[in-house]
Amino acid sequence: MFFKRVIPKRPGTWPRHLLALLGGVCYPLAFAPFGFWWVGLISFIAFLFSLDVENKRDIFIRYYLFALGMYGTGVSWIFVSINVFGGVSPVVAGLLILLFVLSYSVTSLIAAILHVNTRNWLLTFPAIWVVLEWFRSWFLTGFPWLFAGYSHLDSPLSGYIPIVGVYGLSFFTALTAVLLYNLRSTKWALNILILGVLWGGGAFIAERIIWVNPTEEVIKVSAIQGNVDQHTKWLPNSANTIIKSYLRLTEEEWGRDVIVWPEAAITVIRQDAETFLKELEERGRKTGTTLLLGILDRPLEGQYFNSVIALGEGSGVYHKRRLVPFGEYVPFEKYLRGVIGFFDLPMSYSQAGYYEQGPLRAGKYAVSVLICYEVVYPQLLGSNSFPPDMFVTVSNDTWFGRSIGPKQHLQMARMRAAEHGRWMIRSTNNGITVLIDHHGSLKAQLEPFEEGIMRGELRIMQGVTPYHYFGYWPLIIICLTIIFVSIIRHRLL
Repeated sequence: MFFKRVIPKRPGTWPRHLLALLGGVCYPLAFAPFGFWWVGLISFIAFLFSLDVENKRDIFIRYYLFALGMYGTGVSWIFVSINVFGGVSPVVAGLLILLFVLSYSVTSLIAAILHVNTRNWLLTFPAIWVVLEWFRSWFLTGFPWLFAGYSHLDSPLSGYIPIVGVYGLSFFTALTAVLLYNLRSTKWALNILILGVLWGGGAFIAERIIWVNPTEEVIKVSAIQGNVDQHTKWLPNSANTIIKSYLRLTEEEWGRDVIVWPEAAITVIRQDAETFLKELEERGRKTGTTLLLGILDRPLEGQYFNSVIALGEGSGVYHKRRLVPFGEYVPFEKYLRGVIGFFDLPMSYSQAGYYEQGPLRAGKYAVSVLICYEVVYPQLLGSNSFPPDMFVTVSNDTWFGRSIGPKQHLQMARMRAAEHGRWMIRSTNNGITVLIDHHGSLKAQLEPFEEGIMRGELRIMQGVTPYHYFGYWPLIIICLTIIFVSIIRHRLL
């Protein structure tokens, strides 16, 4: 008689699988709109406990499960755009989100491969996590969402933002989790000392060190929030109504230094609205106002650019550089066009603008513009060869309704302002329209889902932050070096 050998399961295998998944599920609570940054640390500690095993297969599974939980709860807002505005049934929309989460979570296996081939968690885990975030920022055009550093925009670690940016905060978040997890070791006193220096240093820098200085120049700005219904916005018979609405809201604002209309504020192609735009140009010059407005541009037949133009006392055109997959262009267009309504959204025929573009001008001031999704890319503002006087970002977060998506989007915009030490005007169709200072703090804000005008005073800053000057590459190189050295040591020992 032949007996099949039964190998008992290792104790703690499934509970640790579940812990990794739950850690990922809770992780988005660290971000807006919740803001429980300490939950992110707890999630990381739970994740580290699940990874504290020898079996490589389990490590791969747990990296994937953490990502599954993180994206499953953290990007649920995509469902709104697919279901409500893409015309897809709830069941199909849910299946599409599930497919996205299942497939994109595979990127976590990059970190798992590095993890099983390195030693010394104290530095390698934070380095691996930063490299994973960096990879996600450009892979398949990038999806730089839920980076750990964003959760510490309002914690004591925020003092490091002008030096190391969001990636640096992600490194310090993961390092903090490792130090806390290792308090059970014999070196707990050293870990506490490092934690004290790390967190105390962030608070000290925030209070005592000034990277950029305010000038005496203050600009009066207005941002218009039209609150146009997304279901009717692109209907041909809505164009005149929308234009009249923006003109009405702007009427009392002429004479202010800068007025900003949101992304694709008017639904007429620039070349078809020349008479109207000329009138705005003349009005702006007479009143000494720069009007920045979002509009679709078609310089050549068949090419559409999602653009911002400057009129009146301003000049210049900016074409969006980073397009949203399926929202502004359709990958594998030949096969997906017409399959479901979501793959044929009104703005899904856009072209990407040149990566290097000069600033727009608002009077004598240089304006660096980002359109909607672009503000989530840490590298885009750093690619500018000029230090701008202010940032302007325009958006239309109506696609995501009352979900957590727009609030996460705003949090990332705040990070960009703090990284570069410049004030930012954020004008959106239905919220959240805000004025952000050089620390990333909100100075003026409109309530979402309401028509309104945000007024404020923007301070021109001088000087640049270390992050603006050096960018994120020094940190990425350091992290890659740490991983490389650790892999060599792991193979030799």
